[in-house]
Amino acid sequence: MSSFGRVYRVTTWGESHCAGVGCVLDGLPAGFPLSRDDIQQQLSRRRPGQSSLTTPRQEADEVEVLSGLQDGLTLGTPVALLVRNTDIRPQDYKDMTEVPRPGHADFTYVAKYGINSKSGGGRASARETIGRVAAGAVARKYLKDKLGVEIVAWVESIGHISLSSEFQWTGLSEEMVDTLGSFAMYSHEGRNYYRDLTGNWLDDQGQRTGAVPTSGEGSTILMRCPDPTTAIQMAELVQEVKAAKDSIGGIVRCVVRNAPAGLGEPCFDKLPALLAHAMISIPATKGFEFGSGFEGTKMRGSQHNDPFVMTEKGLQPATNHAGGTLGGISTGAQITFRVAFKPVSTIGLPQETVSFSGEKLVLEAKGRHDPCVVPRAPVIVESMAAMVLLDAHLMQCTRHS
Repeated sequence: MSSFGRVYRVTTWGESHCAGVGCVLDGLPAGFPLSRDDIQQQLSRRRPGQSSLTTPRQEADEVEVLSGLQDGLTLGTPVALLVRNTDIRPQDYKDMTEVPRPGHADFTYVAKYGINSKSGGGRASARETIGRVAAGAVARKYLKDKLGVEIVAWVESIGHISLSSEFQWTGLSEEMVDTLGSFAMYSHEGRNYYRDLTGNWLDDQGQRTGAVPTSGEGSTILMRCPDPTTAIQMAELVQEVKAAKDSIGGIVRCVVRNAPAGLGEPCFDKLPALLAHAMISIPATKGFEFGSGFEGTKMRGSQHNDPFVMTEKGLQPATNHAGGTLGGISTGAQITFRVAFKPVSTIGLPQETVSFSGEKLVLEAKGRHDPCVVPRAPVIVESMAAMVLLDAHLMQCTRHS
């Protein structure tokens, strides 16, 4: 289905290389202050072409608000949002209409619908996530303004390069993630060097170094890993993978602060279950881990249980192995989870495969694709989390007069 949510209901539409993509939001309360800029800010974080290690497709992703707003306030009626596709090249996929790409959804879409989209993967393309980010931008503004909820996600690992387990993410913000993981990359005497946004120079291992002789501007690198040393090591790995016409995956961690206690329903609509549904629906996801996750299986109950303490907010768990819920209902503690993203399916390396008719051939995919989607994923993870939490909040509001 292309719709998500129960009270805050979101329907996304559009394909990768059609005229446009967008979403329709239903269930948003009337009288809430909302502007186009509130939505555009998050879409600009998601858009392609902003880093030399992502797809070179150039899209401004300018959002148009078609309905549901008047004089800067929501009307309570459906809000329709449109982003036009401008840098489209459906011809890049002409040779692949008869050949299902290994690892991609080409085969399963034909098996389901009996027709193959000629639009670069159609709804299976990450271009579809524009509607999610637009809807999430609205949801996160509502949660922030009304409840003080903060949602921030970042790149925890790419391939074998990972943030230290001792990394402290208390107080980490969206702006910090984007700033600490941003660099200009220069090549000098066969090595890459990086200059961060404060002017510091680092070598290809992320170690501080002196200024490097350069000419012109460096290429933009945006890793969204909040530790500069680790971010540069990740960038080097993605650069290596890109040069080899291959791809690589990684893990995004997300934390939600100030979510009120009581969100989530018993049994089938537990908050972690809804978050899992949301995250695994994002293209290229392969895993979801909540709270202590699989590492928690190595602990004893006496270690894993979170004793309660009395705080100014009332009862709160002293530790948070549970990840912010008990019985699937939020406790008021930070909600924490991780999402695993696979390597991008469409790669330039030759792959032995067969066509839909069974003819053996070697496929070397064309088109413009990310060697690693992970640096662009945090905003999508944040957006889906916001949609889940707003929906859960509005569901909870129906229980109280």
